[in-house]
Amino acid sequence: MFKASLRSHLTLWFAGLSLLTLVSVGFYVGQIATRQIQQASGNALLNTAKSAASLLGVQLQERQLEVYLLSRAPHLERGNLDDPDILLSMLLRSQSRAEYAWMGVADADGRVRQAVNGLLVNQSVKERPWFQAGLRAPYTGDPHEALLLAKLLPANSTGEPLRFIDFAAPIHNAQGQVIGVLGAHAHWSWVTRIVESAVVRKGMSQVEALIVDHDGRVLYPEQSMGQQVPAELLTRQNDNSGPDWSAGAAYLTRVVAVPTPANAGLSWYIAFRQPLDVALQPARLLFYKLLVLGVLAALVFGLVAYYFAQYLSRPIEQLARWAKQVHDRQPDVTFPADNSVREIAQLGQSIQGMTQSLLDKESELRDANASLEATVAHRTAALTQANAELLKLATHDALTGVYNRRRFDEKLVESSLLYQRSGRPFALLLIDADHFKRINDTHGHAVGDEVLHQLSGLIKDTTRATDFVARYGGEEFAVLLPEVEAPESPDIVAEKIRAAVAEATFASVGRVTVSIGVGLATLSDTSTTSLIKRADQQLYKAKESGRNRVVF
Repeated sequence: MFKASLRSHLTLWFAGLSLLTLVSVGFYVGQIATRQIQQASGNALLNTAKSAASLLGVQLQERQLEVYLLSRAPHLERGNLDDPDILLSMLLRSQSRAEYAWMGVADADGRVRQAVNGLLVNQSVKERPWFQAGLRAPYTGDPHEALLLAKLLPANSTGEPLRFIDFAAPIHNAQGQVIGVLGAHAHWSWVTRIVESAVVRKGMSQVEALIVDHDGRVLYPEQSMGQQVPAELLTRQNDNSGPDWSAGAAYLTRVVAVPTPANAGLSWYIAFRQPLDVALQPARLLFYKLLVLGVLAALVFGLVAYYFAQYLSRPIEQLARWAKQVHDRQPDVTFPADNSVREIAQLGQSIQGMTQSLLDKESELRDANASLEATVAHRTAALTQANAELLKLATHDALTGVYNRRRFDEKLVESSLLYQRSGRPFALLLIDADHFKRINDTHGHAVGDEVLHQLSGLIKDTTRATDFVARYGGEEFAVLLPEVEAPESPDIVAEKIRAAVAEATFASVGRVTVSIGVGLATLSDTSTTSLIKRADQQLYKAKESGRNRVVF
């Protein structure tokens, strides 16, 4: 935990008193300025919202009137919806108004008869709300995403989905009967540009314009679409004393209803909101100025207190610095014994003695720890090597170096279980050195051991890396073959082993041959004993047939 020095305590007390006085005044003045600036900002937002709502209402009414007048054109009243003059009039109208994305006429059954650029011609719009409402009266609808036109018009460069406002008016023939509907889709971006232009003209900072429907859902901007505007904002529209909006952040908000065309199927509001921290920035600037003045006054009082406390606190601060140097293990740190304050001099001598004692103990402990770590590392290495040798002795034959009988029995059980699960057969080779007793009797057991060692090496060199070679007992070896398909079938592998042994030269003995019995595992084997017995019988046949051969 941070603890300030005596010098700091005195400095902070003097500076704090002056700062507290000026900050209190600043807060009081800031509150008055905040209320006045908030009132002025609210008036500016309200005027901007009224201007945008009025402009948007006029534009909507003009487009509705434009569609209505076009639907009452003489060439439409003649009743022929395929008249080329209809398309020409719509084309001229859409070319003069960039906001129109589509314009066309549909008959009373909802089939589009003519449209600008031929879009949606002969398609049915019977279920579209603008068509159903347009059969009854002039209609202006809420914005919606493009359904039929989404694949026919170029996508927005911003990646946002295409959205339109629908205008529609009924088409009457000379007898006053409704024979169709004239419809037009205006780009939603046309509406948003009208609203945004009001903000640009006013030049207000960080003001966000929103278009809200009658249920209080935001229609624009895209990133805020679907947000719910508080109901009390809509009920206090055209009022500068209304509540503000907090949607994760505080906003100064003003709402105005948009004057919509007669018989329009929409009810919109224009909301302008500005972050409170932006609207109240002038008040904050005033408060900051007062705060800076208080800080300057605090600095002046602090300097006076600082120089007053310097004489008293300097010896203690120097002693603390020396103690920190010891803590940071800096070399050759000494505490002076001569100091004008007797207690500080005695404290320095005591710390010097304790520090030297601790350093000596630390050096002894470090040496003992290094010796202990070396001993542990040496014994760990010896234990690891001993464990490895013990594992090898437990699974390998000491004479030949191949696996022993115990490990062979385990491997045979594993292979049998794998065969039962996967259905992939395996084979067993039992290899016996011919006339090995004669070798022991003639040349001695030492030569016989050399023959067995060389024989195991020949078997390992002839088999594959996936094959399992073990000493079965005495002069007999066993080989497990996990792969039994040609060209490495068990009889071929066995023949390679036999030929390699027969062609090899054994020191002190000359030639040695082996007999090999081959057994193939079957699903009918009830235990590993059945396979061993089958391979042993084949080995016996190889012996009876004259040795140095393979029986499969």
